[in-house]
Amino acid sequence: MATALRPARPTAGTPRRTGRGYSVDRPRRSPLLTVLTGIVLIYSLVPLVWLFVNSTKTQESLFNSFGLWFSGEFALWDNIATTLTYDGGVFVRWLGNTLLYVVVGAGGATLLAILGGYALAKFTFPGKRAVFAVVIGAVAVPGTALAVPTFLMFSQMGITNTPWSVIIPSLISPFGLYLMWTFAAEAIPTELMEAARVDGASEWRTFWQISLPLLAPGIVTVLLFTMVATWNNYFLPLIMLRDPDWYPLTLGLNAWNAQAATAGGEAIFHLVITASLLTILPLIAAFLLLQRYWQSGLAAGSVKE
Repeated sequence: MATALRPARPTAGTPRRTGRGYSVDRPRRSPLLTVLTGIVLIYSLVPLVWLFVNSTKTQESLFNSFGLWFSGEFALWDNIATTLTYDGGVFVRWLGNTLLYVVVGAGGATLLAILGGYALAKFTFPGKRAVFAVVIGAVAVPGTALAVPTFLMFSQMGITNTPWSVIIPSLISPFGLYLMWTFAAEAIPTELMEAARVDGASEWRTFWQISLPLLAPGIVTVLLFTMVATWNNYFLPLIMLRDPDWYPLTLGLNAWNAQAATAGGEAIFHLVITASLLTILPLIAAFLLLQRYWQSGLAAGSVKE
């Protein structure tokens, strides 16, 4: 008796075909996509290259040379030393202020997002839908729209021109709360929490010993977003702070850059550029060190089992 020939089923070690001889291990190459990726890469790196190259120039050679190539003596180390000591070392104080705002503000925002997102994802309570609507609405409202009302409220409380006027608004991150909410809903199995409760673990112990390790990728993702937002915050400190001793780096560098336009002011554009280079180095280091956690956090929930 003749039997119909059936195609052999792929084994576990056989690469899955996607058509025209391509597989998951050998994806199809797209020259157009490669060119577009290269353009985006160049667009992203050119400002960094310009910043580094011009940080190596003196004030005189800064305006007498091509911006994307070196010229004259290599003055990077002298520029860094002058930046750190200029005007009594005020740059170091601005850096310390920025670190304070990031550690307390961004760290507090991440902690609140973890607690709120976990509670919203894993507990049921009256008004949960209303809370969801409020969070989504808060995500859609830009922070600059709330800066002036916040200033008026803080001025009545007497805390303007203090670090608290920058730290307290930074503690609220609607996007971080929403991101942590969606991540916790997918990353923590409800069965695992029920098993811990059956074994007699309290809700606090279940959170710290079981749920929190599973939330690590999402925590790093929220921390990166809040850290970058606080580090680059400009408008809120601009309207809240008058004392230069409490300026973050964003306001301080803008004040240095504006010196040339004031009567009797000293042009220190080479120090502004060097200080800008020093300002972005901590952010680059944070992204490089936490990149793998950040990528896994963004991909959470994208694959359904």
